[in-house]
Amino acid sequence: MTAPTSFYDAVGGEPTFRRLVDLFYEGVAGDPLLRPMYPEEDLEPAADRLALFLMQYWGGPTTYSDNRGHPRLRMRHAPFVVDIAARDAWLRHMRVAVDALGLAEPLRVQLWDYLERAAYFMVNRMDPVQPDQ
Repeated sequence: MTAPTSFYDAVGGEPTFRRLVDLFYEGVAGDPLLRPMYPEEDLEPAADRLALFLMQYWGGPTTYSDNRGHPRLRMRHAPFVVDIAARDAWLRHMRVAVDALGLAEPLRVQLWDYLERAAYFMVNRMDPVQPDQ
């Protein structure tokens, strides 16, 4: 028996990442701060993009880049105000999803560390949005 060759394999591959993203978007669907950032009525296309991105990042298939090119995460999120509150809401829903996976501690920590760094990286506005803006 050979050891998994990537984080993607170690956590169970596509089913694990699909479950992570599905759980995450269950929270987003009812979040008054995050839900308006998704212009599509159906969150499924956004969920698919995130799942494909995460799978590729962690050593799975390159479907994301094959279909969408370089991730350019900050550029793709630039049209949206990603402030501290949005970051924290995103992390709150992602924390629930990550914890629900029941991953072994080293894998859970590795995944969470990446997601937390990514969330901080995506912040593009430090000042609170004023009601008249």
